[in-house]
Amino acid sequence: MFMAPDPGLFRLRVSVRAVLGVGLAVAVCELAGLSLPASITGGLAALLALFTVGDPTVRGQALTTALLPVAGLPVLALATALHGTPPLRDATWLAVIFCGVYARRWGPRGHALGIFAFMMFFTTQFLHAVPDRLPQLYAAVALSLAASSVVRFGAWCVERRSPLPAAPAPLDGRGLARPATRQAFQATAACAFALTAGQLLSHDRWYWAVGTAWWIFVNTASRGETLIRGFRRVLGTVTGIVAGLLVAVPLHGAPAPTAALVAVCVFGIFYTAAPSYSWMMFFVTVMAGLLYGLLGVLHPGLLGLRLAETGVGALGAALAVALILPITTHAVTDRWVERALHAVHGCTAAAARRLAGDAQADPAPRAAELEALLGRVRMALAPLVHPLNPVRARKARARQVLALLDDCAREVRGLAAVAADPDASHDARLTAACRRVETAVETLVGAVPERALAAHPADPGHHPGAEQALAHLHGLERALVELAAPLRRSRLAGV
Repeated sequence: MFMAPDPGLFRLRVSVRAVLGVGLAVAVCELAGLSLPASITGGLAALLALFTVGDPTVRGQALTTALLPVAGLPVLALATALHGTPPLRDATWLAVIFCGVYARRWGPRGHALGIFAFMMFFTTQFLHAVPDRLPQLYAAVALSLAASSVVRFGAWCVERRSPLPAAPAPLDGRGLARPATRQAFQATAACAFALTAGQLLSHDRWYWAVGTAWWIFVNTASRGETLIRGFRRVLGTVTGIVAGLLVAVPLHGAPAPTAALVAVCVFGIFYTAAPSYSWMMFFVTVMAGLLYGLLGVLHPGLLGLRLAETGVGALGAALAVALILPITTHAVTDRWVERALHAVHGCTAAAARRLAGDAQADPAPRAAELEALLGRVRMALAPLVHPLNPVRARKARARQVLALLDDCAREVRGLAAVAADPDASHDARLTAACRRVETAVETLVGAVPERALAAHPADPGHHPGAEQALAHLHGLERALVELAAPLRRSRLAGV
């Protein structure tokens, strides 16, 4: 959590901003005279807006934030109206779950809107909200989104100076071949199991099981990723419950220390989300205990029930990914690796054209794309390199693939830097080296969409820029050739 790299202190700044945004949202709700449940709803709405909205541009983030009430307020009204009719309420929530997951096919905006809609339904169960409270809940959501937006887009727009890297486009496909569609069925089945089993455990707190099953499917794309995320969620919940027994229970809902600790938890949620899902869940669990303390219902048995409901939700997710339209780790990993290799080739082709004198060719965007894709490859391979994976051969192959892809990324970054040098020139050896890289990529993934060949070679051996480019191309060729063996073995093994 503390040693993970944080270039430009971006995570730190975003985490501090989240504390300010959520704090301002709750303060505005309190000053407006809203009830404690409404203020909690507003704080959660602000947290979700700051946490889930991840469009690559500030304008896109502002638009998605403005659309959150469009997705969330009708769901909030529906959930409160159906509070007294459990069968219809449960069926409606499952429909919201399906639509929320399916919306991920539209990228970061669909992802954020789907989560917000789900959490508005969840919040009404958490607070046992009834229709009489709806006007206050609406006011809390509106005020909180406005307050958090003032902090995010006005007072401290971190993304204006440090833009978010563009997230890789979701894996494509048609019908059930599209991962978002398959996952919508999986998540709905998992939540249906969690809903049924959770209600057998508790008629009052069953929604924790549904929330667990839902969040396990967030930012996962394969069976292995989902299982690992479920394990990490349970681990974070267990440690959070222990901390809750030591911290939240003795406070008995005292407002000032509880508010201070909630602020610490908000910071922890944002700061640890990227490097460690277990730590993030630790802070979520502690914060939930603190909120229950504010509502006056916290006791040790409630935290034990929270753990049991979490286990039920994780079990539902595990059964769903194993039995309902399973998406294997191999299938997902293979497609992300293929996209990363295409980005390697695209950067090489653009660098070759730039070195040959084409001023319009720019390898930098493809290099940035490769970095984002490698992040997704690491996530896809995480189940194979996890300490709990008992198959050592598969773990070793996965680590070898990651190491060689990192080598490719390093050489690509160097090649892009050389191509950006206005004094760099091209010689005949670059053409041959680019051809070899192209052949290596074609060997791994098949035909490539653009050619890395450069025209009009100059005299070889007299340009420092060309010498550096050749060194990077040779390193890239070596890494690609070495990648062939582990990728071939992985495909044969089906992992």
